[in-house]
Amino acid sequence: MGLDWSIIGIYFLLLVGIVYWSSGKQKSTSDYFLAGRHAGWFVVGCSIFASNIGSEHIVGLAGSGANNGMAQAHWEMHGWVLLILGWFFVPFYYSSGVFTMPEFLERRFDARSRWVLSIVSLIAYVFTKVSVTVYAGAIVFQTLLPDTFGSPENAFWIGAIATVVLTGIYTVFGGLRAVIYTEVLQTVVLIMGSLFITFYGLGKLGGWEQLVVTAKPNAANFALWRPLSDLNFPWLGVVIASFVIGVWYWCTDQYIVQRTLAAKNIQHARRGAIWGGALKILPVFIFLIPGMIGWALHSKGIMNIAANPDGSIVGDKIFPTMVAELLPLGLRGLVVAGLLSALMSSLASLFNSCATLFTVDIYDKLRPGQTQQKLVAVGRIATIVVVGFGLIWIPVMKVISEKSKGLYDYLQNFQGFLAPPIFAVFVLGMFSKRVNARGAFVGLLVGFVAGMTKLTLQTLTQSNVISGDGLLTSIGKYNGYYACGWLTLLSIVTIVLVSLSSPAPTAEKLYNITFRTLSTEKRAEWKESITIADWLGTLAVLGIIVAGYLYFSFWLS
Repeated sequence: MGLDWSIIGIYFLLLVGIVYWSSGKQKSTSDYFLAGRHAGWFVVGCSIFASNIGSEHIVGLAGSGANNGMAQAHWEMHGWVLLILGWFFVPFYYSSGVFTMPEFLERRFDARSRWVLSIVSLIAYVFTKVSVTVYAGAIVFQTLLPDTFGSPENAFWIGAIATVVLTGIYTVFGGLRAVIYTEVLQTVVLIMGSLFITFYGLGKLGGWEQLVVTAKPNAANFALWRPLSDLNFPWLGVVIASFVIGVWYWCTDQYIVQRTLAAKNIQHARRGAIWGGALKILPVFIFLIPGMIGWALHSKGIMNIAANPDGSIVGDKIFPTMVAELLPLGLRGLVVAGLLSALMSSLASLFNSCATLFTVDIYDKLRPGQTQQKLVAVGRIATIVVVGFGLIWIPVMKVISEKSKGLYDYLQNFQGFLAPPIFAVFVLGMFSKRVNARGAFVGLLVGFVAGMTKLTLQTLTQSNVISGDGLLTSIGKYNGYYACGWLTLLSIVTIVLVSLSSPAPTAEKLYNITFRTLSTEKRAEWKESITIADWLGTLAVLGIIVAGYLYFSFWLS
Protein backbone atom coordinates (compact mmCIF):
# COMPACT_ATOMS: atom_id res chain seq x y z
CA MET A 1 0.00 0.00 0.00
CA GLY A 2 2.95 2.31 0.68
CA LEU A 3 4.08 1.98 -2.95
CA ASP A 4 0.61 2.95 -4.17
CA TRP A 5 0.56 6.07 -2.02
CA SER A 6 4.08 6.99 -3.19
CA ILE A 7 3.00 6.89 -6.84
CA ILE A 8 -0.08 8.98 -6.06
CA GLY A 9 2.12 11.46 -4.18
CA ILE A 10 4.57 11.80 -7.09
CA TYR A 11 1.70 12.44 -9.45
CA PHE A 12 0.29 15.23 -7.31
CA LEU A 13 3.73 16.82 -6.94
CA LEU A 14 3.86 17.05 -10.73
CA LEU A 15 0.46 18.75 -10.70
CA VAL A 16 1.63 21.24 -8.08
CA GLY A 17 4.65 22.08 -10.22
CA ILE A 18 2.48 22.77 -13.27
CA VAL A 19 0.12 24.98 -11.27
CA TYR A 20 3.03 26.92 -9.74
CA TRP A 21 4.52 27.52 -13.19
CA SER A 22 1.13 28.60 -14.57
CA SER A 23 0.16 30.89 -11.67
CA GLY A 24 2.91 33.37 -12.57
CA LYS A 25 1.56 33.87 -16.07
CA GLN A 26 -1.95 35.18 -15.27
CA LYS A 27 -1.73 38.84 -16.29
CA SER A 28 -4.87 39.26 -18.40
CA THR A 29 -8.26 37.71 -19.09
CA SER A 30 -6.77 36.05 -22.19
CA ASP A 31 -4.09 34.43 -20.01
CA TYR A 32 -6.52 33.29 -17.31
CA PHE A 33 -9.49 32.16 -19.40
CA LEU A 34 -7.82 31.13 -22.69
CA ALA A 35 -4.23 30.27 -21.61
CA GLY A 36 -2.93 33.26 -23.58
CA ARG A 37 -4.12 31.55 -26.79
CA HIS A 38 -0.78 29.76 -27.16
CA ALA A 39 -1.80 26.07 -26.96
CA GLY A 40 -0.66 23.69 -29.72
CA TRP A 41 -2.89 21.09 -31.37
CA PHE A 42 -1.60 18.16 -29.29
CA VAL A 43 -2.30 19.98 -26.03
CA VAL A 44 -5.73 21.11 -27.26
CA GLY A 45 -6.73 17.56 -28.25
CA CYS A 46 -5.57 16.07 -24.95
CA SER A 47 -7.38 18.80 -23.06
CA ILE A 48 -10.61 18.13 -24.95
CA PHE A 49 -10.35 14.41 -24.16
CA ALA A 50 -9.44 14.85 -20.49
CA SER A 51 -12.16 17.47 -19.98
CA ASN A 52 -14.75 15.07 -21.34
CA ILE A 53 -13.52 11.98 -19.51
CA GLY A 54 -14.29 12.58 -15.87
CA SER A 55 -14.93 10.20 -13.04
CA GLU A 56 -18.59 10.09 -14.09
CA HIS A 57 -17.34 8.46 -17.30
CA ILE A 58 -15.08 5.99 -15.55
CA VAL A 59 -17.62 5.09 -12.90
CA GLY A 60 -20.81 5.68 -14.89
CA LEU A 61 -19.73 4.31 -18.28
CA ALA A 62 -18.21 1.19 -16.74
CA GLY A 63 -21.48 0.77 -14.84
CA SER A 64 -23.39 1.21 -18.08
CA GLY A 65 -21.25 -1.47 -19.71
CA ALA A 66 -22.13 -3.87 -16.90
CA ASN A 67 -25.86 -3.06 -16.91
CA ASN A 68 -26.56 -2.15 -20.55
CA GLY A 69 -23.70 -3.56 -22.61
CA MET A 70 -22.95 -1.50 -25.73
CA ALA A 71 -26.25 0.42 -25.74
CA GLN A 72 -24.65 3.72 -24.73
CA ALA A 73 -21.51 3.30 -26.82
CA HIS A 74 -23.10 5.61 -29.42
CA TRP A 75 -22.22 8.58 -27.22
CA GLU A 76 -18.58 7.43 -27.18
CA MET A 77 -18.37 7.12 -30.98
CA HIS A 78 -18.52 10.90 -31.24
CA GLY A 79 -15.15 11.44 -32.83
CA TRP A 80 -16.98 12.45 -36.00
CA VAL A 81 -18.79 15.23 -34.12
CA LEU A 82 -15.40 16.63 -33.09
CA LEU A 83 -14.59 16.77 -36.79
CA ILE A 84 -17.66 18.95 -37.24
CA LEU A 85 -16.34 21.17 -34.46
CA GLY A 86 -12.93 21.50 -36.11
CA TRP A 87 -14.06 21.98 -39.71
CA PHE A 88 -17.26 24.01 -39.34
CA PHE A 89 -17.66 25.63 -35.92
CA VAL A 90 -14.11 26.52 -34.84
CA PRO A 91 -13.41 28.89 -37.76
CA PHE A 92 -16.38 31.06 -36.77
CA TYR A 93 -15.55 31.05 -33.09
CA TYR A 94 -11.84 31.65 -33.49
CA SER A 95 -11.94 34.41 -36.09
CA SER A 96 -14.65 36.26 -34.13
CA GLY A 97 -12.29 36.54 -31.13
CA VAL A 98 -14.96 35.53 -28.60
CA PHE A 99 -14.23 34.11 -25.14
CA THR A 100 -17.59 32.35 -24.63
CA MET A 101 -20.42 30.73 -26.54
CA PRO A 102 -23.02 33.18 -25.17
CA GLU A 103 -20.80 35.99 -26.46
CA PHE A 104 -20.98 34.40 -29.92
CA LEU A 105 -24.77 34.26 -29.69
CA GLU A 106 -24.86 37.97 -28.97
CA ARG A 107 -22.76 38.64 -32.08
CA ARG A 108 -25.17 36.58 -34.20
CA PHE A 109 -28.43 37.59 -32.50
CA ASP A 110 -28.64 39.93 -29.50
CA ALA A 111 -27.96 40.29 -25.76
CA ARG A 112 -31.17 38.47 -24.77
CA SER A 113 -29.97 35.15 -26.18
CA ARG A 114 -26.60 35.67 -24.53
CA TRP A 115 -28.21 36.20 -21.12
CA VAL A 116 -30.45 33.15 -21.44
CA LEU A 117 -27.61 30.83 -22.46
CA SER A 118 -25.23 32.21 -19.81
CA ILE A 119 -27.65 31.72 -16.95
CA VAL A 120 -28.89 28.30 -18.09
CA SER A 121 -25.31 27.08 -18.68
CA LEU A 122 -24.17 28.18 -15.22
CA ILE A 123 -27.11 26.50 -13.50
CA ALA A 124 -26.66 23.33 -15.53
CA TYR A 125 -22.92 23.16 -14.81
CA VAL A 126 -23.35 23.50 -11.06
CA PHE A 127 -26.30 21.16 -10.63
CA THR A 128 -25.41 18.46 -13.15
CA LYS A 129 -21.78 18.28 -14.28
CA VAL A 130 -20.14 19.46 -11.07
CA SER A 131 -22.39 17.44 -8.79
CA VAL A 132 -22.33 14.30 -10.97
CA THR A 133 -18.53 14.41 -11.23
CA VAL A 134 -18.10 14.92 -7.49
CA TYR A 135 -20.55 12.12 -6.66
CA ALA A 136 -18.73 9.72 -8.97
CA GLY A 137 -15.41 10.61 -7.35
CA ALA A 138 -16.88 10.05 -3.91
CA ILE A 139 -18.01 6.57 -4.99
CA VAL A 140 -14.39 5.84 -5.95
CA PHE A 141 -13.17 6.86 -2.48
CA GLN A 142 -15.93 4.87 -0.81
CA THR A 143 -15.04 1.71 -2.74
CA LEU A 144 -11.24 1.95 -2.70
CA LEU A 145 -10.76 3.35 0.83
CA PRO A 146 -13.79 2.09 2.78
CA ASP A 147 -12.06 1.93 6.18
CA THR A 148 -9.37 4.59 5.82
CA PHE A 149 -11.55 7.30 7.37
CA GLY A 150 -13.47 5.15 9.85
CA SER A 151 -16.35 3.98 7.63
CA PRO A 152 -17.40 3.83 3.94
CA GLU A 153 -19.80 6.74 4.53
CA ASN A 154 -16.97 8.88 5.94
CA ALA A 155 -14.77 7.95 2.97
CA PHE A 156 -17.56 9.11 0.63
CA TRP A 157 -17.89 12.57 2.17
CA ILE A 158 -14.21 13.19 2.87
CA GLY A 159 -13.28 12.15 -0.67
CA ALA A 160 -15.93 14.38 -2.21
CA ILE A 161 -15.11 17.48 -0.17
CA ALA A 162 -11.31 17.15 -0.31
CA THR A 163 -11.20 16.65 -4.06
CA VAL A 164 -13.52 19.56 -4.80
CA VAL A 165 -11.56 21.93 -2.58
CA LEU A 166 -8.13 20.87 -3.91
CA THR A 167 -9.28 21.12 -7.53
CA GLY A 168 -10.84 24.50 -6.84
CA ILE A 169 -7.54 25.77 -5.42
CA TYR A 170 -5.45 24.84 -8.43
CA THR A 171 -8.07 26.19 -10.84
CA VAL A 172 -8.28 29.51 -8.95
CA PHE A 173 -4.51 30.06 -9.04
CA GLY A 174 -3.59 28.47 -12.35
CA GLY A 175 -6.42 29.46 -14.69
CA LEU A 176 -6.99 27.64 -17.99
CA ARG A 177 -3.25 27.31 -18.62
CA ALA A 178 -2.94 25.11 -15.51
CA VAL A 179 -6.08 23.21 -16.49
CA ILE A 180 -5.05 22.30 -20.04
CA TYR A 181 -1.41 21.45 -19.26
CA THR A 182 -2.30 19.26 -16.28
CA GLU A 183 -4.82 17.57 -18.58
CA VAL A 184 -2.01 16.44 -20.88
CA LEU A 185 -0.44 14.59 -17.93
CA GLN A 186 -3.85 13.33 -16.83
CA THR A 187 -4.65 11.99 -20.31
CA VAL A 188 -1.52 9.82 -20.32
CA VAL A 189 -2.12 8.50 -16.79
CA LEU A 190 -5.80 7.89 -17.43
CA ILE A 191 -5.26 5.90 -20.62
CA MET A 192 -2.42 3.83 -19.19
CA GLY A 193 -4.28 3.03 -15.99
CA SER A 194 -7.49 2.03 -17.74
CA LEU A 195 -5.64 -0.16 -20.25
CA PHE A 196 -4.12 -2.07 -17.32
CA ILE A 197 -7.62 -2.69 -15.98
CA THR A 198 -8.71 -4.12 -19.34
CA PHE A 199 -5.54 -6.24 -19.60
CA TYR A 200 -5.76 -7.75 -16.12
CA GLY A 201 -9.53 -8.16 -16.32
CA LEU A 202 -9.36 -10.09 -19.59
CA GLY A 203 -6.47 -12.16 -18.20
CA LYS A 204 -8.56 -13.13 -15.17
CA LEU A 205 -11.58 -13.89 -17.37
CA GLY A 206 -9.64 -15.97 -19.89
CA GLY A 207 -9.39 -13.62 -22.85
CA TRP A 208 -11.65 -11.69 -25.23
CA GLU A 209 -13.29 -14.87 -26.50
CA GLN A 210 -14.52 -15.66 -22.99
CA LEU A 211 -16.11 -12.22 -22.73
CA VAL A 212 -17.97 -12.79 -26.01
CA VAL A 213 -19.06 -16.29 -24.94
CA THR A 214 -20.27 -15.02 -21.55
CA ALA A 215 -22.13 -12.08 -23.09
CA LYS A 216 -23.84 -14.01 -25.93
CA PRO A 217 -26.69 -15.43 -23.80
CA ASN A 218 -27.44 -11.79 -22.91
CA ALA A 219 -26.99 -10.50 -26.47
CA ALA A 220 -30.36 -8.72 -26.42
CA ASN A 221 -29.28 -6.68 -23.39
CA PHE A 222 -25.69 -6.07 -24.54
CA ALA A 223 -26.32 -5.24 -28.22
CA LEU A 224 -25.20 -1.96 -29.79
CA TRP A 225 -28.50 -1.62 -31.67
CA ARG A 226 -31.73 -2.27 -29.76
CA PRO A 227 -35.17 -2.78 -31.40
CA LEU A 228 -37.67 0.08 -31.56
CA SER A 229 -39.74 -1.76 -28.97
CA ASP A 230 -36.94 -1.53 -26.38
CA LEU A 231 -38.23 0.54 -23.46
CA ASN A 232 -34.87 2.04 -22.52
CA PHE A 233 -32.62 2.26 -25.61
CA PRO A 234 -34.65 2.09 -28.88
CA TRP A 235 -32.12 2.53 -31.69
CA LEU A 236 -33.94 5.44 -33.39
CA GLY A 237 -34.25 7.40 -30.14
CA VAL A 238 -30.61 6.73 -29.29
CA VAL A 239 -29.39 7.86 -32.73
CA ILE A 240 -31.42 11.09 -32.59
CA ALA A 241 -30.52 11.92 -28.99
CA SER A 242 -26.82 11.09 -29.34
CA PHE A 243 -26.56 13.33 -32.42
CA VAL A 244 -28.33 16.30 -30.82
CA ILE A 245 -26.46 15.91 -27.53
CA GLY A 246 -23.20 15.38 -29.42
CA VAL A 247 -23.40 18.57 -31.50
CA TRP A 248 -24.52 20.58 -28.46
CA TYR A 249 -21.79 19.20 -26.20
CA TRP A 250 -18.85 19.10 -28.59
CA CYS A 251 -19.61 22.09 -30.83
CA THR A 252 -21.48 24.66 -28.74
CA ASP A 253 -20.77 23.99 -25.06
CA GLN A 254 -18.38 26.39 -23.33
CA TYR A 255 -16.87 23.51 -21.37
CA ILE A 256 -15.38 21.89 -24.51
CA VAL A 257 -15.12 24.70 -27.06
CA GLN A 258 -13.02 26.80 -24.66
CA ARG A 259 -10.13 24.40 -25.29
CA THR A 260 -10.09 25.12 -29.03
CA LEU A 261 -10.30 28.87 -28.38
CA ALA A 262 -6.99 28.56 -26.49
CA ALA A 263 -5.21 27.33 -29.64
CA LYS A 264 -2.47 29.34 -31.37
CA ASN A 265 -4.49 29.73 -34.55
CA ILE A 266 -7.29 28.19 -36.57
CA GLN A 267 -5.07 25.41 -37.89
CA HIS A 268 -4.02 24.29 -34.40
CA ALA A 269 -7.64 24.54 -33.22
CA ARG A 270 -8.82 22.33 -36.09
CA ARG A 271 -6.04 19.80 -35.60
CA GLY A 272 -6.69 19.78 -31.87
CA ALA A 273 -10.32 18.87 -32.56
CA ILE A 274 -9.21 16.12 -34.97
CA TRP A 275 -6.76 14.73 -32.40
CA GLY A 276 -9.48 14.89 -29.76
CA GLY A 277 -11.74 12.96 -32.14
CA ALA A 278 -9.13 10.21 -32.43
CA LEU A 279 -8.87 9.96 -28.64
CA LYS A 280 -12.66 9.95 -28.21
CA ILE A 281 -13.02 6.35 -29.42
CA LEU A 282 -10.91 5.12 -26.47
CA PRO A 283 -13.63 5.20 -23.75
CA VAL A 284 -15.38 2.26 -25.40
CA PHE A 285 -12.29 0.12 -24.82
CA ILE A 286 -10.97 1.51 -21.54
CA PHE A 287 -14.22 2.13 -19.61
CA LEU A 288 -17.30 0.53 -21.19
CA ILE A 289 -15.73 -2.84 -22.05
CA PRO A 290 -14.03 -3.12 -18.62
CA GLY A 291 -17.52 -2.70 -17.16
CA MET A 292 -18.66 -5.68 -19.22
CA ILE A 293 -15.56 -7.60 -18.13
CA GLY A 294 -16.45 -6.84 -14.51
CA TRP A 295 -19.99 -8.11 -15.09
CA ALA A 296 -18.60 -11.32 -16.64
CA LEU A 297 -16.19 -11.84 -13.72
CA HIS A 298 -19.06 -11.37 -11.28
CA SER A 299 -21.29 -13.76 -13.26
CA LYS A 300 -18.60 -16.44 -13.12
CA GLY A 301 -18.05 -15.93 -9.40
CA ILE A 302 -14.46 -14.74 -9.91
CA MET A 303 -15.11 -11.30 -8.44
CA ASN A 304 -17.78 -10.06 -6.06
CA ILE A 305 -19.57 -6.78 -6.86
CA ALA A 306 -21.91 -5.01 -4.44
CA ALA A 307 -25.55 -5.86 -5.13
CA ASN A 308 -28.82 -3.93 -5.07
CA PRO A 309 -31.78 -5.15 -2.96
CA ASP A 310 -33.22 -6.88 -6.07
CA GLY A 311 -30.00 -8.86 -6.55
CA SER A 312 -28.63 -6.92 -9.53
CA ILE A 313 -25.09 -5.58 -9.29
CA VAL A 314 -24.38 -1.93 -8.52
CA GLY A 315 -22.87 -0.97 -11.87
CA ASP A 316 -21.36 2.28 -10.61
CA LYS A 317 -19.09 0.31 -8.25
CA ILE A 318 -17.69 -2.05 -10.89
CA PHE A 319 -14.63 -0.06 -11.97
CA PRO A 320 -13.30 0.86 -8.50
CA THR A 321 -13.91 -2.73 -7.35
CA MET A 322 -11.84 -4.02 -10.28
CA VAL A 323 -9.06 -1.62 -9.32
CA ALA A 324 -9.09 -2.85 -5.72
CA GLU A 325 -9.27 -6.57 -6.48
CA LEU A 326 -7.40 -7.14 -9.76
CA LEU A 327 -4.38 -4.87 -9.83
CA PRO A 328 -1.03 -5.51 -8.12
CA LEU A 329 0.72 -2.96 -5.89
CA GLY A 330 2.12 -0.02 -7.78
CA LEU A 331 -0.24 -0.40 -10.71
CA ARG A 332 -3.13 0.11 -8.29
CA GLY A 333 -1.60 3.43 -7.27
CA LEU A 334 -1.19 4.43 -10.92
CA VAL A 335 -4.83 3.67 -11.70
CA VAL A 336 -6.06 5.46 -8.58
CA ALA A 337 -4.00 8.44 -9.74
CA GLY A 338 -5.78 8.13 -13.09
CA LEU A 339 -9.18 8.06 -11.40
CA LEU A 340 -8.32 11.12 -9.33
CA SER A 341 -6.89 12.86 -12.40
CA ALA A 342 -10.11 12.27 -14.30
CA LEU A 343 -12.16 13.71 -11.48
CA MET A 344 -9.90 16.71 -11.03
CA SER A 345 -9.49 17.50 -14.73
CA SER A 346 -13.24 17.52 -15.32
CA LEU A 347 -13.89 19.62 -12.23
CA ALA A 348 -11.09 22.03 -13.09
CA SER A 349 -12.48 22.47 -16.59
CA LEU A 350 -15.95 23.05 -15.21
CA PHE A 351 -14.75 25.55 -12.63
CA ASN A 352 -12.78 27.53 -15.20
CA SER A 353 -15.66 27.50 -17.70
CA CYS A 354 -18.10 28.69 -15.04
CA ALA A 355 -15.71 31.47 -14.02
CA THR A 356 -15.35 32.49 -17.68
CA LEU A 357 -19.12 32.55 -18.25
CA PHE A 358 -19.81 34.58 -15.13
CA THR A 359 -16.98 37.07 -15.59
CA VAL A 360 -17.27 37.69 -19.33
CA ASP A 361 -21.00 37.24 -19.88
CA ILE A 362 -22.49 38.56 -16.65
CA TYR A 363 -20.09 40.64 -14.54
CA ASP A 364 -18.44 42.49 -17.44
CA LYS A 365 -21.89 43.29 -18.84
CA LEU A 366 -23.17 44.62 -15.52
CA ARG A 367 -19.95 46.55 -14.71
CA PRO A 368 -18.12 47.34 -17.95
CA GLY A 369 -14.74 49.03 -18.09
CA GLN A 370 -13.03 47.01 -15.35
CA THR A 371 -9.27 46.40 -15.47
CA GLN A 372 -7.84 43.05 -16.62
CA GLN A 373 -6.58 42.34 -13.09
CA LYS A 374 -10.04 43.03 -11.67
CA LEU A 375 -11.70 40.64 -14.12
CA VAL A 376 -9.20 37.88 -13.30
CA ALA A 377 -9.89 38.43 -9.57
CA VAL A 378 -13.65 38.20 -10.21
CA GLY A 379 -13.07 34.98 -12.17
CA ARG A 380 -11.24 33.49 -9.19
CA ILE A 381 -14.03 34.50 -6.81
CA ALA A 382 -16.61 33.00 -9.20
CA THR A 383 -14.67 29.72 -9.14
CA ILE A 384 -14.79 29.67 -5.33
CA VAL A 385 -18.56 30.27 -5.39
CA VAL A 386 -19.07 27.43 -7.87
CA VAL A 387 -17.02 25.15 -5.59
CA GLY A 388 -19.34 26.08 -2.72
CA PHE A 389 -22.51 25.36 -4.68
CA GLY A 390 -21.05 22.05 -5.86
CA LEU A 391 -20.46 20.99 -2.25
CA ILE A 392 -23.97 22.01 -1.21
CA TRP A 393 -25.54 19.96 -4.00
CA ILE A 394 -23.69 16.70 -3.23
CA PRO A 395 -26.34 15.33 -0.79
CA VAL A 396 -29.10 15.99 -3.32
CA MET A 397 -27.08 14.35 -6.11
CA LYS A 398 -26.55 11.31 -3.90
CA VAL A 399 -30.31 10.80 -3.55
CA ILE A 400 -31.00 11.43 -7.26
CA SER A 401 -28.33 8.99 -8.43
CA GLU A 402 -29.45 6.21 -6.11
CA LYS A 403 -33.00 6.46 -7.50
CA SER A 404 -31.98 6.48 -11.20
CA LYS A 405 -30.61 3.72 -13.47
CA GLY A 406 -27.05 4.89 -12.93
CA LEU A 407 -24.97 8.01 -13.31
CA TYR A 408 -24.41 7.79 -17.06
CA ASP A 409 -28.06 7.23 -17.94
CA TYR A 410 -29.12 10.08 -15.64
CA LEU A 411 -26.54 12.41 -17.21
CA GLN A 412 -27.51 11.61 -20.81
CA ASN A 413 -31.21 12.02 -20.04
CA PHE A 414 -30.68 15.42 -18.46
CA GLN A 415 -28.49 16.56 -21.34
CA GLY A 416 -31.10 15.30 -23.78
CA PHE A 417 -33.60 17.77 -22.29
CA LEU A 418 -31.11 20.64 -22.09
CA ALA A 419 -29.43 20.33 -25.50
CA PRO A 420 -32.26 20.71 -28.09
CA PRO A 421 -32.84 24.51 -28.00
CA ILE A 422 -29.09 25.24 -27.89
CA PHE A 423 -28.45 22.82 -30.76
CA ALA A 424 -31.23 24.44 -32.79
CA VAL A 425 -30.22 28.05 -32.22
CA PHE A 426 -26.53 27.49 -33.04
CA VAL A 427 -27.08 25.34 -36.13
CA LEU A 428 -29.82 27.56 -37.55
CA GLY A 429 -27.86 30.67 -36.63
CA MET A 430 -24.81 29.53 -38.61
CA PHE A 431 -26.53 28.03 -41.63
CA SER A 432 -29.54 30.33 -42.11
CA LYS A 433 -29.53 34.05 -42.88
CA ARG A 434 -33.24 34.41 -42.18
CA VAL A 435 -33.23 33.35 -38.52
CA ASN A 436 -33.29 36.48 -36.36
CA ALA A 437 -32.81 37.58 -32.76
CA ARG A 438 -36.47 37.32 -31.78
CA GLY A 439 -36.72 33.76 -33.13
CA ALA A 440 -33.57 32.70 -31.27
CA PHE A 441 -34.72 34.21 -27.98
CA VAL A 442 -38.23 32.72 -28.08
CA GLY A 443 -36.89 29.36 -29.28
CA LEU A 444 -34.41 29.17 -26.40
CA LEU A 445 -37.09 30.00 -23.84
CA VAL A 446 -39.69 27.58 -25.25
CA GLY A 447 -37.14 24.79 -25.59
CA PHE A 448 -35.74 25.22 -22.08
CA VAL A 449 -39.18 25.39 -20.45
CA ALA A 450 -40.36 22.30 -22.32
CA GLY A 451 -37.17 20.39 -21.53
CA MET A 452 -37.21 21.23 -17.83
CA THR A 453 -40.90 20.31 -17.67
CA LYS A 454 -40.12 16.87 -19.09
CA LEU A 455 -37.17 16.46 -16.68
CA THR A 456 -39.32 17.41 -13.68
CA LEU A 457 -42.17 15.06 -14.63
CA GLN A 458 -39.74 12.21 -15.38
CA THR A 459 -38.01 12.65 -12.01
CA LEU A 460 -41.33 12.77 -10.14
CA THR A 461 -42.57 9.67 -11.99
CA GLN A 462 -39.40 7.67 -11.36
CA SER A 463 -39.53 8.52 -7.66
CA ASN A 464 -43.26 7.62 -7.51
CA VAL A 465 -44.27 11.12 -6.41
CA ILE A 466 -46.83 11.06 -9.22
CA SER A 467 -48.40 7.86 -10.56
CA GLY A 468 -51.48 6.54 -12.28
CA ASP A 469 -52.57 6.80 -15.91
CA GLY A 470 -52.89 10.56 -16.30
CA LEU A 471 -51.25 12.85 -18.87
CA LEU A 472 -48.49 14.00 -16.51
CA THR A 473 -47.52 10.41 -15.73
CA SER A 474 -47.50 9.50 -19.42
CA ILE A 475 -45.18 12.41 -20.21
CA GLY A 476 -42.95 11.42 -17.30
CA LYS A 477 -42.71 7.81 -18.49
CA TYR A 478 -42.18 8.67 -22.17
CA ASN A 479 -38.74 7.56 -23.37
CA GLY A 480 -36.25 10.36 -22.74
CA TYR A 481 -34.29 9.78 -25.97
CA TYR A 482 -37.40 10.09 -28.14
CA ALA A 483 -38.35 13.16 -26.09
CA CYS A 484 -35.01 14.74 -27.05
CA GLY A 485 -36.00 14.45 -30.72
CA TRP A 486 -39.42 16.05 -30.17
CA LEU A 487 -37.87 18.85 -28.11
CA THR A 488 -35.40 19.53 -30.94
CA LEU A 489 -38.22 19.68 -33.49
CA LEU A 490 -40.23 22.00 -31.22
CA SER A 491 -37.23 24.33 -30.83
CA ILE A 492 -36.51 24.43 -34.57
CA VAL A 493 -40.15 25.08 -35.53
CA THR A 494 -40.47 27.82 -32.91
CA ILE A 495 -37.27 29.58 -34.04
CA VAL A 496 -38.24 29.43 -37.71
CA LEU A 497 -41.87 30.53 -37.29
CA VAL A 498 -41.06 33.44 -34.96
CA SER A 499 -38.22 34.54 -37.25
CA LEU A 500 -40.47 34.51 -40.32
CA SER A 501 -43.05 36.63 -38.48
CA SER A 502 -40.53 39.43 -37.86
CA PRO A 503 -37.96 41.36 -39.98
CA ALA A 504 -34.85 39.58 -41.27
CA PRO A 505 -31.41 40.52 -39.87
CA THR A 506 -29.47 43.20 -41.73
CA ALA A 507 -26.53 42.35 -43.99
CA GLU A 508 -24.24 44.29 -41.64
CA LYS A 509 -25.35 42.17 -38.68
CA LEU A 510 -24.64 38.93 -40.57
CA TYR A 511 -21.28 39.88 -42.07
CA ASN A 512 -18.79 37.01 -41.55
CA ILE A 513 -21.06 35.34 -38.98
CA THR A 514 -22.93 32.75 -41.14
CA PHE A 515 -21.68 30.42 -43.86
CA ARG A 516 -23.57 32.28 -46.56
CA THR A 517 -22.24 35.71 -45.55
CA LEU A 518 -18.52 34.96 -45.33
CA SER A 519 -16.24 37.42 -47.06
CA THR A 520 -13.95 36.29 -49.86
CA GLU A 521 -10.93 37.15 -47.70
CA LYS A 522 -12.16 35.04 -44.81
CA ARG A 523 -12.84 32.04 -47.04
CA ALA A 524 -9.37 32.33 -48.51
CA GLU A 525 -7.78 32.59 -45.05
CA TRP A 526 -9.47 29.42 -43.85
CA LYS A 527 -8.58 27.47 -47.01
CA GLU A 528 -4.93 28.44 -46.68
CA SER A 529 -4.82 26.95 -43.16
CA ILE A 530 -5.80 23.49 -44.48
CA THR A 531 -3.06 21.00 -45.39
CA ILE A 532 -2.89 17.34 -46.37
CA ALA A 533 -2.26 16.46 -42.71
CA ASP A 534 -5.72 17.78 -41.80
CA TRP A 535 -7.38 15.63 -44.46
CA LEU A 536 -5.41 12.50 -43.54
CA GLY A 537 -6.17 12.94 -39.84
CA THR A 538 -9.86 13.37 -40.60
CA LEU A 539 -9.99 10.25 -42.78
CA ALA A 540 -8.15 8.24 -40.11
CA VAL A 541 -10.67 9.23 -37.43
CA LEU A 542 -13.62 8.37 -39.69
CA GLY A 543 -12.02 5.02 -40.55
CA ILE A 544 -11.60 4.10 -36.88
CA ILE A 545 -15.21 5.00 -36.10
CA VAL A 546 -16.63 3.06 -39.07
CA ALA A 547 -14.54 -0.01 -38.14
CA GLY A 548 -15.77 0.22 -34.54
CA TYR A 549 -19.41 0.42 -35.59
CA LEU A 550 -19.07 -2.49 -38.02
CA TYR A 551 -17.43 -4.76 -35.45
CA PHE A 552 -19.70 -4.04 -32.52
CA SER A 553 -22.85 -4.24 -34.66
CA PHE A 554 -22.21 -7.97 -35.19
CA TRP A 555 -19.86 -9.06 -32.40
CA LEU A 556 -22.52 -11.05 -30.50
CA SER A 557 -24.29 -12.50 -33.55
